[in-house]
Amino acid sequence: MVRDLPQITDLDRRILAVLQKDASGSMQELADSVNSSPATCWRRLKSLEERGVIGTPVRHVTPAAVGLGMDAFVQVRMKSQDSRARAEFQRAMEVEPAITEVYSISGEWDYLLHLLVRDIADLESILMRHVLEHPNVAGTATMFVLRRIKQGTEVPLTA
Repeated sequence: MVRDLPQITDLDRRILAVLQKDASGSMQELADSVNSSPATCWRRLKSLEERGVIGTPVRHVTPAAVGLGMDAFVQVRMKSQDSRARAEFQRAMEVEPAITEVYSISGEWDYLLHLLVRDIADLESILMRHVLEHPNVAGTATMFVLRRIKQGTEVPLTA
């Protein structure tokens, strides 16, 4: 089944392009950068929010600057593929703050977790307490990030 996608105008695309790079400017600065009026930009923003195209504005924190110097990706294999087991696992992963992203994936593994931690001891503790002890987890494989090359937050906007 194909969902109806929200209509995105050219002005919407220009607004989204600016906001994805830097959402800290004033409404006047946004309007100037997209060649529109502040009132029109405000209405377009409200419409984009109401339609679920954009969410709450946030500021990105540099992990190392707050003591989180290690990134790790953990692949998880489940013992069972039933919906109850998956739902229980997903709920358990959502409550651990160090697990910043959880993806259900295809292939040999069932989930991919992204963790931001202080160090290897922190990672081990979270893996042991929250991931490996979960009753529905059969096994994991961990990859350590040596260096971030590119970390994107922008969604490609095509017409």
